[in-house]
Parts: sequence; C-alpha cells; structure tokens
Amino acid sequence: MNACAVQNSATKITISSSSELTPKSNRFLKPTMIALFLEFSLLFTSVVFNSPAFAQELAVTYTTITAPGAGTAKSQGTLPTAINTSGAIAGSYYDSTGVSHGFERSSSGTITTFSATGAGTKSGQGTYAIQINNGGTIAGRYKDSSSADHGYTRTSSGTITAFTVIGGGKASGQGTECCGINTHGTLSGYYIDSKNVRHGFVRTSAGGVTTYNVTGAGTGADQGTQGGAINDSGTVTGFYIDNSGVNHGFVRTAAGAITTYSVTGAGTASGQGTNPIYINSAGTVVGYYTDSKGDLHGFERTSAGVITDINVTGATQTLATGINTAGTITGYYLTSKKTVESFSRSSSGTFTTFEAPGAGSGIGQGTFAFAINAGGSITGYYLTSGSVFEGFLRTP
Repeated sequence: MNACAVQNSATKITISSSSELTPKSNRFLKPTMIALFLEFSLLFTSVVFNSPAFAQELAVTYTTITAPGAGTAKSQGTLPTAINTSGAIAGSYYDSTGVSHGFERSSSGTITTFSATGAGTKSGQGTYAIQINNGGTIAGRYKDSSSADHGYTRTSSGTITAFTVIGGGKASGQGTECCGINTHGTLSGYYIDSKNVRHGFVRTSAGGVTTYNVTGAGTGADQGTQGGAINDSGTVTGFYIDNSGVNHGFVRTAAGAITTYSVTGAGTASGQGTNPIYINSAGTVVGYYTDSKGDLHGFERTSAGVITDINVTGATQTLATGINTAGTITGYYLTSKKTVESFSRSSSGTFTTFEAPGAGSGIGQGTFAFAINAGGSITGYYLTSGSVFEGFLRTP
C-alpha cells in the first residue's frame, strides 16, 4: 500500500547542484518524485522542529535482499519498495541488460521473481512491482515493447491480471500507472493520455474503473492529476500539476470528495510545490515539498489537515516516504557530503538515523528507506560504492 512510489523500485538517483534526492525514474514522485526512485512527491498549520530529538539506534537486524537474476553492474540490482504487515516485501530488480522484473520476498526469506506477459525486453522496459497489500497481492505496472505503460495485479498464488485504463495513450511514456493497493484489492493510480495529460483513477477488485480530475489541474502536457497511495478506507493521496507546472497535494475519499492543499513554504514555480507519497489507515499523509530554492523538505499531514515539517537536523534535503499505523515515519535525506542516509521518526517526534551495512559513501550513494510496516520493519535499498542497488530489511 505504499505509493508509486515511491513508485517503482526502479530508480536512478540523481544528485544535482540543487540535490535532487528524488529518483528520476519514479514518475509518481518526479516532481513528479521524485526520485524515489524511479522512472519513476505533498495549508493549514505548519510546525517546524528546528531541534528535533534524536535517539541512539537500538540493536536492529539488517538483512540484504538480492533477487536472483539481478545485475551486478552500475545502475543494476535489487530495489524493494513495499512491505506488508506479515513482512512480505515487493520490489523490482534490473538484470544485466537493464530490463526490470518484479519480485516478492516472503517473510521467511524466499524470493519469487516474475514478469508480466507483454512486458518489453529492452533496457528501461519490463515489470515494476510497486505495492503489496496484507493479502499478498502486488500492484504495479509494466512497460511494453513500445515503452507504453500498463497496470497489473499479482495474487499471492502468482496469478497476474493486466489492465489498461480507457483513455491512456499508447506511445512511449503514456498509458496506465498503477501506484497503490489496499487490503480490499482496490487500486489507485493515474493514466497519461495521448496528449501527455495525467488523470487519476480508482479500480475496484472486480475491475470497475472510476476516473477523475482535480479542479485546478492543468490540461497541458505533463500537467494534470496523479493518484497515488490508497488506504483501507479507500482514501487516495496524490498531487495535481497546475497550468504553471506547480504541484499541489490532494486527498480523495472513497465517495469522491476531494480536498486540495499546499504545504506552507512550498515553491510556486514550475517543478516546485507539494508532493505526497503515502497515506496510512488513519488518513495521515507523508511526502515532501520543494521550496523556492529547489530544496526538498519532508512533511506529515493529519486527516484533520494539520501539517508538520519533517527535516532531519544537518540534512540539506529530506523526503518522508512511508508511515505505519502507529504513526512512525520513515524516509531518507541528503547529507552535507551529498551522501544519502535514512531515518525513522516516532509519533512523538524522535528521530533515529541509520545506514545499511554495505552502503557506499560517494556522492549520491547511501541508504534509501521506502516503506515501514506495523511492526516497525523498514525496507528499501542502498547504493554501493560501485553504484549497484542492493535491497535491505531493517528489523527492530
């Protein structure tokens, strides 16, 4: 139930002069994320903790996750992106030719790989696993031989069902982006039409699709509405891009009521603004916003609309990527040395920072936490000194 998030696991991280901590391949977050990673983030009251409390990391266990068939060269490897209550993990891996494939890792450590029928076999194409619900069903997308996108679900028994939202374009970079799934099997995401405009959708477990556009969303290329994560109440979080290219957050209830917002401090130029990533069962949203200088800051927004800034002390950029039922938040941040480290933040505001063993210490390398489950286990990936992606599970 994480978000596109944090889209797919396939992401290439770009640290530029303004330090884009968001994986460019992740379209959900690009400003459109993000960078989570991948091809693939959100006006009421904003509370800034200038001197948050930090806790010393207690004894935890780190487990490295390497999918069978994952490549071992630069920009190849394993990228987990979601974890459910039982500890099952979903993600993607890049093989030695740069093609992406999905995987599921059971709570006992067994890894099953898969590719959707129709997925392309060239570099930059393939299958991306984005989210996994508590029943073990995975939601994601695949990129076909024309590099157009299609959504799919994969049950715990391995049955894959592909779908394409009517109205999605068929050219490269167009089509259906499936970003979230809840316990009931309801899917959330967006589609890109033939004019490269984005539109949100919700798809029931029976296959019924409802499309929507947020009022204020632009109607030009690379503008529009992007639905993201969905919780068990059917509430969707996402963002829309206005006609000036600025991002704004929204939540949409199962009944279709939409509330829009912008975090105080978010920039108002093209490529700036508010980018939500995930929503928990209480309706609390986490994500990040880009300010007028191009810097990224994490935030938390409660269901009542109260917004709190999340900035790790000493970080130059911070992204909040996941939140569990207890309100513990995880994410990652850019250090002054332009390396990446991760954090968890308790519901009371105490931060714990961490690095996965084996993470590289060069520019743009380090540890990227993406998802946290009810038990506090965190998954994500780290970039080694050779710029290879390795997955990790951090268990308290």
